[in-house]
Amino acid sequence: MEDPQTWTESMVSDWLRSIGIKETYIKKLHEEEVDGRVLLELSEDFLKNATGMKSGPALLIIKKRDELVKSSQKAQNQQDRFGIKKDDSINEEITDDSESVIKTKGDAKLRPFGTKGDDFKYVENNVLEPESGVIDLITPCHEYKSFKIAATLDRQRLQAKFAKEVLKFATVCVNMRTNDTIHFGVMDSRGDTGYVHGEIVGIPVREKDMYCDALDYIERSFDSCQSERIRPCIGVLQFIQVVCSNSSKEHYVVEVDIEPSVSKVKNNVFSVCLPNFNEKANKVQFEKKTAYRRVGSKSESVVDLNEFYQNMTYRDAQREEAETRYNFTTPELCQNLGKKLIMLITDGKKKMDKDKWIYKTLIFLLNMNVLCVFDFDKDSNMSGLCHEYNKHHVVNRHFMQNYKISSGMTIKDFESHLHLFDQISWIFCNGRSDFKGNEPPCDEKTWVKTKRTLLKDCVSLICKDVLPKGTFKVIFLLTSSVETRFLNTFYEFITDMKGHDDIICLAESEENFKKWQTYAMESCDMDTVNATLQQVQPTTTQASKRLPIHVKGECFLDLREEEVRYSLEILSLNHCEETIGDIIEYEMETTEQQFYQGGKVTWMNLWLAEKKVVGEVIQRDAYSEVNSLLNDCLIWSLDRASISCINIYHHPGSGGSTVARQVLWNNRRALRCAVVKHSYSASVFSEHAVWLREYEEKDPQKCLPVLLLIEDCEQEYLEGAKYELEVAVNTKKIARGTLCFILLSCRRSHNPEKMCKESPHRNVSVTHKLSDAEKDQFSKKRQKLEEQFKPEFILTFVLMCEDFKSHKITEYVKQFVKHLLQGIDQTSVVTKLVQYVALLNTYVQNSFMSLSHCESVLALSIHVDRFRQHSFETALSEQANLVLIHLRDENTYITSIRIIHPLVAKEILHQFMGEKQQQSYLALDLLNNDVLFEHRFGKDQYLKFLRDLFITRCKIIRGDELDSFFSPLIEHVRENECPDKSIELLKEAYKRFNEDALFAQHLARLNYKHDRFEEAEKWAETAVAKRPNNSYILDTKGQVYRQWFTAKCKAMEQIEKTPENTVDAVETALKAIECFQACGKAGVADNETMNNAGFFGVVEVGCVLLKLISSIHVFSRPNHVECIKYLLTDYIPVEIEKPWEHFHCELKKLHKILLEALEWISEDLSYFQTDLNRDEGKTSEKTIKHPIHWLVNKTSDYGKYFINASITTDQSQIRLTPLMKRMMIYSNGGGNITTIFSILTNQKCDDRQSVLEHIISFYPSNPMSAKMPQMDLVKYIASHFALSCLSTQSSKLAAFQDLQKLSNQFPKEKEIDTEKEKERKYEIVLSAVEHLQRCYEKKLKDIPPRKKRIYTHFFLGNGAGFEKIVHKSKVETITKLFSVSEKRQKWFSGEVWKMPEIAKLLRRVPGWTEDEKVFVEIPTEKTFQIPALNPSSVPHSNENVTFYLGFTLKGPVAYNITVRQ
Repeated sequence: MEDPQTWTESMVSDWLRSIGIKETYIKKLHEEEVDGRVLLELSEDFLKNATGMKSGPALLIIKKRDELVKSSQKAQNQQDRFGIKKDDSINEEITDDSESVIKTKGDAKLRPFGTKGDDFKYVENNVLEPESGVIDLITPCHEYKSFKIAATLDRQRLQAKFAKEVLKFATVCVNMRTNDTIHFGVMDSRGDTGYVHGEIVGIPVREKDMYCDALDYIERSFDSCQSERIRPCIGVLQFIQVVCSNSSKEHYVVEVDIEPSVSKVKNNVFSVCLPNFNEKANKVQFEKKTAYRRVGSKSESVVDLNEFYQNMTYRDAQREEAETRYNFTTPELCQNLGKKLIMLITDGKKKMDKDKWIYKTLIFLLNMNVLCVFDFDKDSNMSGLCHEYNKHHVVNRHFMQNYKISSGMTIKDFESHLHLFDQISWIFCNGRSDFKGNEPPCDEKTWVKTKRTLLKDCVSLICKDVLPKGTFKVIFLLTSSVETRFLNTFYEFITDMKGHDDIICLAESEENFKKWQTYAMESCDMDTVNATLQQVQPTTTQASKRLPIHVKGECFLDLREEEVRYSLEILSLNHCEETIGDIIEYEMETTEQQFYQGGKVTWMNLWLAEKKVVGEVIQRDAYSEVNSLLNDCLIWSLDRASISCINIYHHPGSGGSTVARQVLWNNRRALRCAVVKHSYSASVFSEHAVWLREYEEKDPQKCLPVLLLIEDCEQEYLEGAKYELEVAVNTKKIARGTLCFILLSCRRSHNPEKMCKESPHRNVSVTHKLSDAEKDQFSKKRQKLEEQFKPEFILTFVLMCEDFKSHKITEYVKQFVKHLLQGIDQTSVVTKLVQYVALLNTYVQNSFMSLSHCESVLALSIHVDRFRQHSFETALSEQANLVLIHLRDENTYITSIRIIHPLVAKEILHQFMGEKQQQSYLALDLLNNDVLFEHRFGKDQYLKFLRDLFITRCKIIRGDELDSFFSPLIEHVRENECPDKSIELLKEAYKRFNEDALFAQHLARLNYKHDRFEEAEKWAETAVAKRPNNSYILDTKGQVYRQWFTAKCKAMEQIEKTPENTVDAVETALKAIECFQACGKAGVADNETMNNAGFFGVVEVGCVLLKLISSIHVFSRPNHVECIKYLLTDYIPVEIEKPWEHFHCELKKLHKILLEALEWISEDLSYFQTDLNRDEGKTSEKTIKHPIHWLVNKTSDYGKYFINASITTDQSQIRLTPLMKRMMIYSNGGGNITTIFSILTNQKCDDRQSVLEHIISFYPSNPMSAKMPQMDLVKYIASHFALSCLSTQSSKLAAFQDLQKLSNQFPKEKEIDTEKEKERKYEIVLSAVEHLQRCYEKKLKDIPPRKKRIYTHFFLGNGAGFEKIVHKSKVETITKLFSVSEKRQKWFSGEVWKMPEIAKLLRRVPGWTEDEKVFVEIPTEKTFQIPALNPSSVPHSNENVTFYLGFTLKGPVAYNITVRQ
């Protein structure tokens, strides 16, 4: 800003207008000749008296004047402080309307001399080249004028000022015979502080006519003769629009070209009378006639006119010669634009990379990976580019506001939400004319105001978060005139990509090229572009994928249909055959080496091998085994399941994934095959799988089965997928016996052979051990490869050939790494990177580091060398290039890095760290690496791996060798270094991850494992405070107190226990119980998990606490009665009254708390199948492996604590109180339904019948009149049914009819009509079933279907009386010879029902099906529906059927539904 002291009267008037003063007052102050110096001296009294101004505006002027003075002084002080001169203002801090930003001032190109400015634009704050003197008379000189204040003047003053500057400049130019351009709106050397010389600022243009009419002063300023000559030399005014950062203003640079051709000015020296507005006279007056000349870059008046006239002839001759030279045209050299285009697109390679993402593209780029298109055509969806493109590819139509990430959403979530990388995102940047929503198109000015910020955010998100620099190109197709919107997009990409290395501009014609010449690099005819680019595309546009169909023919797979099914990678009959012949050699060089170096097998590997272009890919023995199982699945039978599963379990690096893909590849002609992208939900992928099965098939009943490969997914996902497919098959009403889907699961495991033995009919193992036939194959292949590659380049294959024998492989890897690390620079950044990657690969499954992260560590700049991978590899050391392998994401094609083999990663870490193995220091260094942690691209994935490094535990079900209590890294540090270091490491991780509650939970766990209970308590409380409703964290807190309580009990083992010395232990136990109770409540309330750890914890701590209490001398035997009396009544012994004064209330509730927990566990185990793991991925502290056995033992322990020691089984039971009898029932295993029926399967019990008879003996001898509580009644009846399974002749067994009458005592929710017996029975049963279903609905949660499988307790038998009810244990004895997995498979598939033993044992019930519902025949006219356990077994038509009847806690269910012939 200029110093206010230098302001003129007009400038003061402009300032007054800007603060909102009325025009009448401004005019009066102007008449009083108030300039800048007067303004600074004004007082409020003067304003009122001299102008008659009211107090309000006078006060406003004084206040604003004072603010102006302060800001001016502050700016001057800052300049003085930092030594900034008036014109040295590059990268000055400038404040706009929105925020203070540091603006980088880029270079700008001048409008070509003599061209129109309609299709040309400047960018605000960019800098033009400096003003220059005369060069060669034809090359124009340039003069800059700010015109910032003058542009705000009224019409008369503005025109006078503008004409004065133009005519003076024109006089200089014609006198010097040189071409020149004067620019208004560009800062000159006298500009304001904060701007640099040549900086584009623009001026507001209210009316263009005002400027054009100003040139009418030519005739009044020159003689009539000279005016006729000079007017043709002065060009038409050009108004160049300035693209402004402030979207609310519209500014221009006004330019005037002066071209003094010799034919017009020869033999003339021009003098001018310049117009000047006289403020006093209030009119335009003309100065004295003067001739002007150029001296350097400045204009000066001619002092010696005679001398100037004498040199006129010389200047005319020079001008004539210059014009002649300029007008001579040489033949234009023809550039090879086709070659240049190929180089730009392919980065100098032979072919176009599939992994290069393109932003702005057209039809001729159909085979490129287009991420998104920025489209400014409002009609594009109806008749433009989008309409045409949509004929070939599926497009997702978005607006720029869709590219905003909501809080809490990760980049991965955002990409999945918009289906980026799956389908093309078509971004309508200027609305859509056919869109019914609120997204109308707008003009340029409105667009700049309302949408430019959205564009900036959109481009920034893509360039900085979605794709890293160097992985994509931006193509601008210039088919229209220059538009502000398009230009803004261009500059946003340049800004966010830090240059234009990966930006390609294609103009469709030379005319268009000239309009965009400042920005576009080359022009090409679009037909030429189309033909040129197709030469280097790896695939052809015309190729169509083909699929097999049921009638042994083929059909074409529509590309758009395939793109909609983004969760599947569909394998076609002619997969890879669209590859152009010239590209095969290139693929052959790279693909094979990548595979044998340790990369994953690709379809290109298998295709090249099939075409005999490269050697065969070895088929391991497991391939034949999988094929054999696959063929078994394809054999038709009526009872064949619609969905079959085959599991491949493999050692890491043993080739399991290769086997799976070979199976798909070689069966793609007989089956429809696809790979599942399990990043999508099971419901989405199953929907796509159903579409794939029925695509182009006429009859859904007659389709080829679909073979689906699911790799490295959790068992839960696999079960969910199967469930979703079963639902789909049933909905489609596919006929029984029709095979629809085969799920081929490929998962890593540390013990594949064990997994295979569990179910040999479904599982296949792939291990490192080679058979003799495989050894021979691998040996021959190795010889061929070693002729092609050095052994270190095929290390993974060499390890396979060595059979992975522990001693040989260990030594081989050790020597390889030792040789590799010789002479390596231990201090280099590259070495540190290798260590980081090795650490992650050693401890985190399937981990990697993105190439972008690696480049950030190496501080590798790639904006000069666009050959990105080459640039990265060049930066690596020779050793690093040998051990790092490049991986590409199959979906995004983004490159990442990992060590070639896990064994190599582990050995690298071992040798780098030395014998001390101080890996904690390396882990801490990685954790605190700000460059990696803060790197924006791929941040979510990197942080996930980093979290896993510190807190993810090993799980056998995920393929790990064992279950661990901490992450493998923490386990290593605490065992091989010291516990303190592992704790410090987790503390640092806790801080790094914003004090995440899960890290606090792990710290609590780690501390109590090392008996640091005070510290563990602190961390547990911290975790609970952050996530108070997380049942797993509450469980951890309970475990802290439990372990502490256990330690205190252990410390007292050798001393006599007294009420005084047990206070601390009792208090800790009660805290543990309180935490476990909270955990149980949170687990029940959580609708997404089934965490029952809290109930188990209550029972375990409670039982130990009872033991501790009973061991105190006050309660120890023979004083045990005192203990029972204390716990169950208000009685408090004197010895404990004072020491335990704070615990009496809690301890007297203990028996009830334990009973409730035991009942809850029993009910939970009764509802659902108990042979399936629950919540494997969660972090519960302790897993009960055999919950039923545990429940039996704990129920028995609970009962024993409340039994008087003096009571024996021989004494008369008349002396026993009801409570004592109940405790005797508990101690013998009759405490709940689960423990009662577990007696039937307890092989350790020698006389199970006597145990059940003993339990029944404690119940009243006349139960009908005893009015037993409901729960006791349930257990009494259950005990009789259990006894009847062992012996129906027992003397303790009540009559079956008596039990039926007894069941009438259960509460009824409906009034029963006693007049009709049939109706009465119907109402009883219906009421009971409805009650069971309501209870089940309460128990049910939003959990995977496999965890909801209801447990069947009984079946309807063929006998009478008790033999009508057959317990499941009796049925299971028929299948006891099978393994657990096979047994489960036989039950689920229905094979078990075909066994003759089952038909003899169970009774088939008649019924019918209607609308796919099953009904049972009953002796009334009413209907009774029975849910089918397996919905797929229900006929789709209305049929008469028979079935077996099972009984669950949800109600009766139908098994093995068979149509009656």
